Amino acid sequence: MLNTNYIIGLVDGEGSFTVYIKDPDSKKNIKRRVKAEPRFYLKLVEKDKSILHELKRFFKCGNVYFQKDKRRNHQDCYRYEVANRNDLENVIIPFFKRYKLKLTSKRKDFKIFCEIMKRIKNKEHLTDLGLRNLYQIKQKMH
Repeated sequence: MLNTNYIIGLVDGEGSFTVYIKDPDSKKNIKRRVKAEPRFYLKLVEKDKSILHELKRFFKCGNVYFQKDKRRNHQDCYRYEVANRNDLENVIIPFFKRYKLKLTSKRKDFKIFCEIMKRIKNKEHLTDLGLRNLYQIKQKMH
């Protein structure tokens, strides 16, 4: 069974807090459902995928799915991901505010992630200026 220290160590090593934000200056026609997509995820190889299912049970949210990786020197893996904004706001963020990450770089990304989530909640991503600001903030993440 997972405990908080194990989860913190696992996320420090293999986890990610990120936000996919459409570049407001890009001329590419990238199709995204929304302009800002926050995500918390962990990727592990197939032999460790049971840990991802335990994380899903622990947090009572998110999904586990197979992720094909065609990059050289990479292998296919499984991914536990939480994308639902309510789950991020009410489950994931409170957990990591209560149980602090150890790695400085991961704590920094989490802090930026929280700031972006707050701005998304305030609907700043729906204006051109707000989206530009979010995009600039996102560039500070690892």
